Amino acid sequence: MSDHTFHLLLDDCERGGRNSQRELYRQFYAYGMNVCLHYAKNREEAQEILNDAFLKVFRKMKLYDRKQPFKGWLRQILVRTAIDYFRKYHEKEPVLDILLHEDVPVQNEGLAQLSLDEVMAAVQRLPPAYRMVFNLFEIEGYSHPEIAESLGIQTGTSKSNLAKAKEKLRTWLQAEAAVQHKMR
Repeated sequence: MSDHTFHLLLDDCERGGRNSQRELYRQFYAYGMNVCLHYAKNREEAQEILNDAFLKVFRKMKLYDRKQPFKGWLRQILVRTAIDYFRKYHEKEPVLDILLHEDVPVQNEGLAQLSLDEVMAAVQRLPPAYRMVFNLFEIEGYSHPEIAESLGIQTGTSKSNLAKAKEKLRTWLQAEAAVQHKMR
């Protein structure tokens, strides 16, 4: 799709054109779902986050700066929607730990043998607070103070949750790699 055609599509979305909104959703569904799966515990939760994010996209289309890449703007909305979802549905879960821990290094032993789907499945198994902090820090590049502010937690809690997420992932992924190695 040419830039001109894409901008016409966005113009119609801004005016509330349902067919154009459906087309924009279709074009960015796979990208959006991939982002949302990083934050969700399953496909259903990711789908809910994605749908909520696209509702925001359509309501806020006038705020989109056409000089910036659309994917970057969409990603910001997807991540912020995932944070909102976390706050609404998972924030009260008793997994936030305010104890400070040193960051646990993650060794890459066995990771080369695992598929992206296996790694993603392990990330999705993390408790919601660990998964959220892991993704915001490792994938989105947020700092611990930014994560703390976004999630309404202490900076130390963000650091602790990241360390625990990495430790869980390392344990799970090494166990998975060992199982695969034995099957060869």
